[in-house]
Amino acid sequence: MTSLEATTGPAHLRVVDSRTNQEYQVPIHDNYIRAKDLSKITIQDGDVAEKLRILDNGFEATACMSSAITFIDGQRGQVQYRGTPIQDLFHNNDFEDVLHLLLWSRLPTEAEKRATRSAVNAAAVPPKSVVNAIASFPREAETYPMIIAGMSAFVAIDEATIQSRHQHKPMFHGNPELADQAILRTLGYYAAVVALVHCHKRNIVFTNPEPDRSLIGNLLLMMGVLDPETGSGPDQNIEACLNKLWILYADHEMTNSTASLLHAASTLTDPTSCVMAGLICGFGPLHGGAIDLAYEALEQIKHPRYVPVFIEMIKAKKARLFGYGHRIYKTRDPRLALIEELIEQHKDKVAANPLLKIAFAIDKVANEDPYFVSRNLKANADLLGCFLYSALGFERDMIIAIICFSRITGGLAHWRESLTQPIKLWRPLQVYSGPKAIFPQQRGTNSTSSSTDLPNKGTAMIVTEASAAPEAKYRPKVSLRARAAIVWMRASYMVKN
Repeated sequence: MTSLEATTGPAHLRVVDSRTNQEYQVPIHDNYIRAKDLSKITIQDGDVAEKLRILDNGFEATACMSSAITFIDGQRGQVQYRGTPIQDLFHNNDFEDVLHLLLWSRLPTEAEKRATRSAVNAAAVPPKSVVNAIASFPREAETYPMIIAGMSAFVAIDEATIQSRHQHKPMFHGNPELADQAILRTLGYYAAVVALVHCHKRNIVFTNPEPDRSLIGNLLLMMGVLDPETGSGPDQNIEACLNKLWILYADHEMTNSTASLLHAASTLTDPTSCVMAGLICGFGPLHGGAIDLAYEALEQIKHPRYVPVFIEMIKAKKARLFGYGHRIYKTRDPRLALIEELIEQHKDKVAANPLLKIAFAIDKVANEDPYFVSRNLKANADLLGCFLYSALGFERDMIIAIICFSRITGGLAHWRESLTQPIKLWRPLQVYSGPKAIFPQQRGTNSTSSSTDLPNKGTAMIVTEASAAPEAKYRPKVSLRARAAIVWMRASYMVKN
């Protein structure tokens, strides 16, 4: 057992390991400690000093990255992008302003916004191979695999991406100009794929983007979501709503999908592939995919009068309430009030949707019933925002895909930030809990490696952790030739393990 006690002087923990009575001082930096400092705590296992490991299933108490992009205070209900409260950005800026702020740390000039639009829109003109990849799916196919296939088709023909896989020197790390070009292409690729999938599933004509149109305006144009009065150009009301709604979705700190994106990025792969890693997580039923499950539950309830029965089923643990609750927030998500402003602006369309009547009936109970109040189960921003998508006429099968367009901007900002930090391949440890093989004959620590050092076939026996003697564990040696190869590879790839 280990005891931890705060002491006077510079902020640190005084750790006394009861196994050895050894005392350690672990520095505290701005209310966090470094895992490497804890790894200085060791215990002898035969002739090897075993470092203390930290087991944190699900990363509930472990930070995997230092970042200056998004700050969330879940206790006080605050969200800031680059130090600016999200409320200020929502009321005073549009999505393209926030995109620039997340990626490049400041709001853009008009010239910079035009340049960004031009680069993204140019990349959003899909080549035939991408169109064919998506068209090969049945129209009734799931949206998610079609999205991944479309992005893969773009990756297959991106010259910088191909080149990055066939050179020892990192392509994007330390090269912000090349990285920024790849970021803007990735945004264009995703816009094209979402629109192509939407058009293919509905058998409507895809329209190529216009060079100077806004990113959201072009997405709507490509999807065929046109102005109902003129029949040409994107629907201005929908564009205005998404311009605000997307600000609230643009980033949310270290989410599951962002961490997955960064895990892929640590291998020095390209940003489009990293985004695909994030998308795969984003469509999972415990992440963005929970939205689909929430809608399915609303369809099963069928009418607001059945909501009380559904609520009782939840309390009896016979049903699950998807889209409610959040691991980060211990108070109301500050984005909810801003989404409610948008809902009020479109209240006629919201009220006309029968599924949303059921949703708001559930929400009313969840905000008043002690069962939900005591557990802090409130509708999260993703679910509430989806009600707006439904009210604006988007069908459920495309909502997550469209939301992801706003979120990958934050993911790409994290990817870009990672390029300014030392290269380090993410390789988490584990705590092994299974049986182990031990061998009756242990090599000496100074012996040379040879084939005769290996145990004969059939001499190993399986033992549990509790019964295994430390000195009986078999540890293979690494030859000098193998060590030299490792040194060469690390120097060539500049990867610090």
